[in-house]
Amino acid sequence: MGAGKTTVGRAVAKRLDRPFYDSDHEIEARTGVKIPFIFEREGEAGFRARESLVLDELTQRDGIVLATGGGAVLAPHNRSWLNQRGLVIYLRAHPHDLWLRTRRDKNRPLLQTDDPRARLESLYTVRDPLYRECAHYTIETGRPSVNALVNMVLMQLEVAGMTIPPAALT
Repeated sequence: MGAGKTTVGRAVAKRLDRPFYDSDHEIEARTGVKIPFIFEREGEAGFRARESLVLDELTQRDGIVLATGGGAVLAPHNRSWLNQRGLVIYLRAHPHDLWLRTRRDKNRPLLQTDDPRARLESLYTVRDPLYRECAHYTIETGRPSVNALVNMVLMQLEVAGMTIPPAALT
């Protein structure tokens, strides 16, 4: 959460002229409510079940760019679908950077705690190995611009054998 998956994913999709999907936005569109409401009513387990249904469907589509929610990798079947049905690029950000990016965001249920920074560190400890397990490539986000990250993603796609239109690399 806060690594830039949606922002970078949307920009990559635009450069590649492909449809973009954000699994969290899809869940909200299908339920008609925001994710914090789902967490409040159904808890994290209810949200994760909905997330798995959406991921199963979206990962079966060809030619899309997909940004997942930060906790999508928690379920083994989600990691398997992501890894086997697509090319996964992990935008890896360190907890301090994530905290700086998300500290004022009230739309992240898992960070509505007395110590969101500690929560991010805890989530990172659990999730980082899972992201690495299902990712084909890892990009350290650090502090580069969105454009620089998009170019790094496009270069990884090219390394993976995907044909990248020359205009996409500008």
